[in-house]
Amino acid sequence: MPRPKADRTPLAAPAGGQNAAFPELPAICARIRLFREKTGKEQKQLAREIGVTGNAVSNWENGRSRPDISLIPGLCRALGVSFYDLFGVEEPASFFSEDEQSLISRYRLLSEGHRAAVSTLTDSLLAAQQEAPASLRKLIYYGRPLSAGPGDPTEFDAEGVPLYCYASRQVDRADCVFPVNGDSMEPSYHNGDLVLVSRIPNAPALQYGEVGAFISGNETYLKVYEKDGLHSLNPAFPNLSFGENDSVYLIGRVIGVLDPEQIAQG
Repeated sequence: MPRPKADRTPLAAPAGGQNAAFPELPAICARIRLFREKTGKEQKQLAREIGVTGNAVSNWENGRSRPDISLIPGLCRALGVSFYDLFGVEEPASFFSEDEQSLISRYRLLSEGHRAAVSTLTDSLLAAQQEAPASLRKLIYYGRPLSAGPGDPTEFDAEGVPLYCYASRQVDRADCVFPVNGDSMEPSYHNGDLVLVSRIPNAPALQYGEVGAFISGNETYLKVYEKDGLHSLNPAFPNLSFGENDSVYLIGRVIGVLDPEQIAQG
């Protein structure tokens, strides 16, 4: 299943059609092959660069074994990727703005005494902030449930209503809110939960293994995006795959579950 486009281009079906079979490979195995092929290196060449046999690389890529943790730094260098790219996880620093990263860098240059002074000042500012009115963020609430188990995307945006929430790291990263319908994404997302979604193209491109909000036909879906289709976290539910004539649109990345207490009342 190809990567969804930010401009809402429909997701194309995988080769072989809806009933094609795909091997279930661990994410790191698939990503080693992906990045090796991007570099144009053969398995034996990559093996020489990191000091293992060609069979070892073949076994990794086919899911028969995993690279030893001691080989990961060399593997990243040989593939020209970061640790976070290799494992398909978001780099922690990406959660911080440029100003926040600059503040952390300068804090690390302070002496122990000056760090203590910064800590005391921070505590005082937080206490004063708690006494002040909390800042609010305007999100868009879409009452159409996300089926955690086909709407016209041209009409989708007109269905939202404003929802004001107290600011937080997750709320600040989100653009809209959807209710969850069903239990196919348990235990992480439950029926009736409200999920925060960062709209595409405002959000970074969705990676395999990440949870996204999708729309197809008359339903919206909360699913894990994988190469062969949309997966549920609950193993009792089958994966969703789509044919060439199916139109599947990516709404955005799921940031997390909205705490009902963060919704401003009144």
